[in-house]
Amino acid sequence: MKAIWTGAIGFGLVNIPIKLYSAVHGSELDLSMLDKKDLANIKFKRVNENTGKEVAWENIVRGYKMDEKYVVLTDEDFKKASPEKSKIIEIAEFINETDIDSIYYDTPYYLEPEKQGTKAYALLRDALAKTKKAALGAFVMRNREDLCIIKPSEHILVLNKIRFQQEIRSTDELSVPAAEAKPGELKMAIELINHLSGKFDISKYKDTYSGELMKLIQAKAKGKKPAAPHLKVVHSSTTDLMSQLKASLQKSAKKAS
Repeated sequence: MKAIWTGAIGFGLVNIPIKLYSAVHGSELDLSMLDKKDLANIKFKRVNENTGKEVAWENIVRGYKMDEKYVVLTDEDFKKASPEKSKIIEIAEFINETDIDSIYYDTPYYLEPEKQGTKAYALLRDALAKTKKAALGAFVMRNREDLCIIKPSEHILVLNKIRFQQEIRSTDELSVPAAEAKPGELKMAIELINHLSGKFDISKYKDTYSGELMKLIQAKAKGKKPAAPHLKVVHSSTTDLMSQLKASLQKSAKKAS
């Protein structure tokens, strides 16, 4: 793995030098965009809006439009905006991870200590595990500030970016009925939930779509015509919730037996 950020965790007066690595990679297939006429690859170019000519990476700068003019920013400008947060993940407080709503969670990363920070890294990891707390902080990566939490996972520390509250859209524009569930239907729904409840095991769930898509690609490569899909009816046309819930319980019971 290649480190995508290097810096330090600020734990009180203790600095823990670390490297940050992406903890995930996509499971989707790497599909190319092609011209329908001759299947040639589609290439994207960075073009000057005024001249129509391609612009080399080294000639591209970033700017902010203000009063109909652009203020150009350099790499040094980004660093000067917050030199501390560009290199240090300063822990602001320790919290219960369960207090964070899942809507705030973003990207996970692995944290690896530099050689000189292994003892302090282990100390923070073990202290978090012992107290069952997560460290909340902020840092800057790729010219953007992110909130984050740091928590132990087995023998390593994992950093999860979390979104700021201002990034979450309001629900005011959504139309949600105020109708309440009927007692009988609610009881049946709870029974169905209890019947389908189990211990969470992520290994049971796989990205099956990519696998099925690959089978289709392999079949087409051999000149075979893919079979027409057979869609299962998921939703019933009936509006009787009770009968739907009863049918769901019966189906669940058959599956379990």
